Amino acid sequence: MPVEGRPKRAVNPEGQYLSLSHSQGLCAVATNTSQLGIDIEPSQRKPDWVAVARRWFSPIEQEWLFRADDPFNFLKVWTLKEAWLKATDRGIAGNLQTLEVRNQFELYGDQPDQTWLASCFYVEGFLVTLVYRGRDQGGLGSWPGITLLEPPPDDYNLALAGTQEASWEPMFHRVIRSKR
Repeated sequence: MPVEGRPKRAVNPEGQYLSLSHSQGLCAVATNTSQLGIDIEPSQRKPDWVAVARRWFSPIEQEWLFRADDPFNFLKVWTLKEAWLKATDRGIAGNLQTLEVRNQFELYGDQPDQTWLASCFYVEGFLVTLVYRGRDQGGLGSWPGITLLEPPPDDYNLALAGTQEASWEPMFHRVIRSKR
């Protein structure tokens, strides 16, 4: 049971954190004993990514994204930033550059006193990205559990999603280094 307001912590069981994201009829839920954020987007989504990157991304991010000219790379960066902002309990306004995504998905954040990790998965047409606090900088370890839910068509109750053709093998699993 989440606390009131934006779901991020559980009242019961105590000490649990949770994050939710939804898109096009699918909801992703992640739980852990430390802060975390999750984002889900359809992998075929093709917003005007060049305009978004020009307005909100750092010059370093723009340079490699424009050179690669791949909307899927943009979507990975976008979901990373969304998950990061949820995990660090911030909104989008003025905070998109608190996580910088460099070429080859090297990640740099503004939380130097904590170890953060990021994992990105492809699940049957969706990109699912998870950011969470880790235990130590040395090992990547395993990630928190992720559950996919879909609403039944006749009411608003959530149910476990049907079988998804996914291996849950991450496209990348990285430590978020400190910006210096």
